[in-house]
Amino acid sequence: MPELTDLSYVRALCEKYDFALSKGFGQNFIVNPGLPPKIVDASGVDKRYGVLEIGPGIGVLTRELAKRAAKVVSIEVDERLPPLLAETMAGVDNFKLVLQDVLKVDLKALIAQEFPGMPVAVCANLPYYITSPIVMKLLGDRLPIESLTVMVQKEAADRLAAAPGTRASSAISCAVSYYATSKMMFTAAPGSFYPAPKVTSAVVRMEIRPTPAVQVEDEEGYFALVRAAFGQRRKTAANAIASGLGMPKDAVTAAIEAAGFDARIRPEALTLEDFAKIQNALAR
Repeated sequence: MPELTDLSYVRALCEKYDFALSKGFGQNFIVNPGLPPKIVDASGVDKRYGVLEIGPGIGVLTRELAKRAAKVVSIEVDERLPPLLAETMAGVDNFKLVLQDVLKVDLKALIAQEFPGMPVAVCANLPYYITSPIVMKLLGDRLPIESLTVMVQKEAADRLAAAPGTRASSAISCAVSYYATSKMMFTAAPGSFYPAPKVTSAVVRMEIRPTPAVQVEDEEGYFALVRAAFGQRRKTAANAIASGLGMPKDAVTAAIEAAGFDARIRPEALTLEDFAKIQNALAR
């Protein structure tokens, strides 16, 4: 089998199947041979694991995962890719392709069916245009998975790995931190991909917490509060929450102060525990 990261092979393969890379699907195939082993190393998977991959492309990361894991199930939305994957993954018995939109799949049922009795990890070079919805589905569905190791745009990676209460934090940082502990593993230059994206990429590993970082009674309300707080970046938390939740500003300011904070506090200065205190104060 030729090296799947060999650019001339990738081009010939695409030509053979009349496959044009889709900007709409955010397709950037890995052409740096050192990258797939490094991503799999970061994921920590071994022969005990079932691995769920999202967006296999032509199978560059998929083949490396299949070498190391017990089984790999890859979810792909692009209906033009199966013939290419049939060629690149020929002879790999522990690989299965699921042609679906990951945002519409019942992942709990899929994991139960495909990986009985195995620890499960997610490892993927995610399509960049849809990083946040995919990560939020994987975390929010409370799947029986141990970790997520994903390659994303560096800017998105910074947000996924940022600690709540720090300047880089955002609504997605808070959501990730609620469900998992996250760590930036390494970056990858644009030339590691074909076509080369305009930005640097990075790998983030998220380890799922056994229980959420804070205990809240109304999870939906909690996340609505966090999203509202970050909905208007240059505003104070009080202004943003009042506007985002359609509440009188006086009531929000009073709740923020009752929770022990300055009325002018910015959302990025608030930790998960702080948001829980404000939510409780608002509920009184």
